[in-house]
Amino acid sequence: MTVPEARRTVTGEDWYGREVQGERFADTDFVAVDFGDLRSVGAVLENCTFRRCRFNTSVHTDSAFTGCTFAYCTFFDARFVRCKLVGSTFTGCEFDLVQVDGGNWGFVALAGAALGSTQWRGVRLTEADLDRVQAVGAVWRDLDLTGASLVGIDLRQADLRGSSLWSLDPAAAQLSGAIVTPEQALVIAAALGLDVRVDD
Repeated sequence: MTVPEARRTVTGEDWYGREVQGERFADTDFVAVDFGDLRSVGAVLENCTFRRCRFNTSVHTDSAFTGCTFAYCTFFDARFVRCKLVGSTFTGCEFDLVQVDGGNWGFVALAGAALGSTQWRGVRLTEADLDRVQAVGAVWRDLDLTGASLVGIDLRQADLRGSSLWSLDPAAAQLSGAIVTPEQALVIAAALGLDVRVDD
């Protein structure tokens, strides 16, 4: 019988400005660790937990945080480029000025998150839990929201151009002032039960 390895705990360490390239972490608990200004490239973190950690101004490129839990962490001005966060959960985190460019965030749990100052472009968010997300004025361009849960989401004044909106129930969302393409407007109209026809 194989005995599972005990989880490792890293508490209160200062990783500010560290360069992390191709490193791998699994089943690790990070508590009150400062990852500020850290640069990760090709790092892999699996089934890790982050509690009260700071990711401010950090940049992550082609890195993976899969099945991870983030609790009460701050991500001020952090950037994720082509990263994989499949199945990760965020609770009580702060995302001011976060930028996400590409990557796979499928099955991520962001329910209730305040994402109004964030910018997301070309990100896969299939089956993500985005219920009650506050994204007023956010940039959500070219996102794959297939199967995402969007109940009670607030997308007022958000730029949604190019994103798939088939999973969106307009009656259960706030969309005033949101920017969409004509094609997306037709999807929303159909979801409201309108019979959209083109004049002959």
